[in-house]
Amino acid sequence: MTFFTVIVRGLIRRPVRTGLTLVGISIGIAAVVALVGMAWGYEKSIGKQLDVIGIDVVVSNMSGGLMPKVFDDSLQAKIKPLPQVADTTSVLMQMLSIEDAPMMMVSGREWGGFTWDKLKVLEGRMPKDGTEEVVVLGRLAAEVLKKKVGDTVQIEATELPVVGIVDGQAVVENGAILLSLPVLQAVTGNEGKVNFIDIRITPGTTKDQVAALCAQIKGVFPEGRAMVASEVVGTSQGFRVARAMSWSTSLLAIVVGVLGVMNTMLMTVFERTHEIGILLAVGWKRRRIVAMVLWESALLGLLGGLLGVSLGALGLKLLETTPAVHGLLEPDLSPKLLLTSIAIAVLVGVVSGLYPGWRSSRLSPSLALHG
Repeated sequence: MTFFTVIVRGLIRRPVRTGLTLVGISIGIAAVVALVGMAWGYEKSIGKQLDVIGIDVVVSNMSGGLMPKVFDDSLQAKIKPLPQVADTTSVLMQMLSIEDAPMMMVSGREWGGFTWDKLKVLEGRMPKDGTEEVVVLGRLAAEVLKKKVGDTVQIEATELPVVGIVDGQAVVENGAILLSLPVLQAVTGNEGKVNFIDIRITPGTTKDQVAALCAQIKGVFPEGRAMVASEVVGTSQGFRVARAMSWSTSLLAIVVGVLGVMNTMLMTVFERTHEIGILLAVGWKRRRIVAMVLWESALLGLLGGLLGVSLGALGLKLLETTPAVHGLLEPDLSPKLLLTSIAIAVLVGVVSGLYPGWRSSRLSPSLALHG
């Protein structure tokens, strides 16, 4: 009988108990994959949106949380003349409940600004000018709202006709309702207000010059900040809170998994005192007994992790199709997340086996053989 055979036999001796333990671990790991995958996916989706549009620096007041506070759009006139600024455009972005959709991105954009450039019209047309009270829908937003060109969309108390459906080349863009800035300002009662100023910098600008530009903007907008687009997501208070909540909720599920595995391994040790006593009597060292228990619990964690990753991935795919998520983000199912989740499961197994392993190594061969 090999060392591995002893480990496997220990797990399959009580298949129902082992199976229930695997279910417990897999639920915890599925929670990690689903919750963290959603948080990472939203961060990546926003990052891709900024990259597709071609934004280099973002000016906002992020103290408001996930969506920044509004400020006066006259700030743009103060930023535009600064060195290394090639172009600027103002945006008012809101997360609103739209008809049957619990939450959608509504983006009011300065007419003629570069944030309109990468939109490809699939059906209909773009607004005629910045005053036309109409909307265009990203293709995912059109699917969620079940709208076509000629229908109307109600934003707050105002109904606006849909004149076009567009492909924005990024999930967040495709899941948004787009309209000109003055129209959204009027509809939401934010006349003269924006919450983003997007900047394109002059080609060839160095990192030090960009840092100096951000410092200058801070000087004219003390309550806000200017951030390089690639750093916006990682430093946002709202994203940090979402990330912390996803990991803390996952941690609770992991703790339950630890307790489940520990209980299983302790029961296994108590039931196998006779077998462990024989192994000690025939020359097994106590550290090898500990290793046996740790390998059993680690294998339990690995199997639970593989099952949990599968369940979590399936859950994310299902969540991606729901109206609450579809068009807002693309869940992250990267190898990094999957491998991290499996590693956590194995770690859960090892940690859970430490105390049972120590208890098993304390058994006396003579006492165990009485069984």
